Amino acid sequence: MKRSETSQESSTESRGQPVVCFDGVSFRYGRHLVLEDADFDIFEGESICVVGPNGGGKSTLLKLMLGLLDPDEGQVSIFGEPPRKGRRLVGYVPQQIEFDPLFPVTALDVVLMGRLRRGNLGFVSKSDRAAAMDSLAQMGLGDQAKQAFASLSGGQRQGVLIARALVANAKLLLLDEPMAHVDVAAEGRLLERLSELDAGLTLITVSHDLAFVSRSVPKVICVNRCVHLHPTAQLTESRIRELYGHDVRMVQHAHEHLDSHGGHHH
Repeated sequence: MKRSETSQESSTESRGQPVVCFDGVSFRYGRHLVLEDADFDIFEGESICVVGPNGGGKSTLLKLMLGLLDPDEGQVSIFGEPPRKGRRLVGYVPQQIEFDPLFPVTALDVVLMGRLRRGNLGFVSKSDRAAAMDSLAQMGLGDQAKQAFASLSGGQRQGVLIARALVANAKLLLLDEPMAHVDVAAEGRLLERLSELDAGLTLITVSHDLAFVSRSVPKVICVNRCVHLHPTAQLTESRIRELYGHDVRMVQHAHEHLDSHGGHHH
C-alpha cells in the first residue's frame, strides 16, 4: 500500500498515540513571537507538508520536534516522549550539508554513518553494510554505492541522505526542502521513491514549492506564526494569499489537490 493511501485512511480512523504532538506551543526569539499556540497531532504513516513564507516559523517547528529548541509555552512530544528522548527514532535530512568535495567518501560511506554507534565508532559489521545497501536500493541508488558522494547529482545526494536516515531505523522522517537543488526529472523520481517507503514511516516535509505539495501529500501544515493543519484540498487561493501575503495563481485538479504556476514561492 502506498503512503498517500495510508495517510488518507489515517484521517478517518483513530491511530492511537500521535507520533508528533504539539499542545498549545508558543515560541519566542527574545521578544519576537515566532509560533503562537500551535496545537496539532500527526499520526503513524501520515505524510505531511509544512508550507509558509520565509521567517514564518517552519524551521523553528522542525527544531522543536528535534529537541533543539524548547517551547516557551505548551508541550511538544515525539512518540509520547520529550523530543530529546523521542528523537532517537527521528531521521533528519537537511536542505544541504557541508562537505569537502575532495574528501574521498562514497555514497555507501555516507549511508553507513547512520549505523555508527556511540562508543563503537568506525566499526562496520556485515549486517550494517547489508542494511546500507538495502537503503540505497530503496532510493534507487544501489548502482551508485561506490560512487564518490561529491560526484552525485543534487537529487542523488538527497536520496543518499534519506537512505542514511532510513538505515538508522527512523520511524519519523523530517525533510527540509528536499527538492531545493533537484531538477524536475529527479524530483519526480525522488517523489516516487518516497511514496514507496514503508507505510508505517511518518514523513514531514518542508517545502516552498506548492506544486510539489499538491502532488505529494493529502495534508499540509500552514505556518506563519499561527499553525494550521488541514487537508491539501483546502489550500485555496485566499488561504495562500493570507499565508504568503501576495497572490498565487492556482489550478484546481480533478483529484482536488491544488497546483501552482511559477514554481517556488519565497
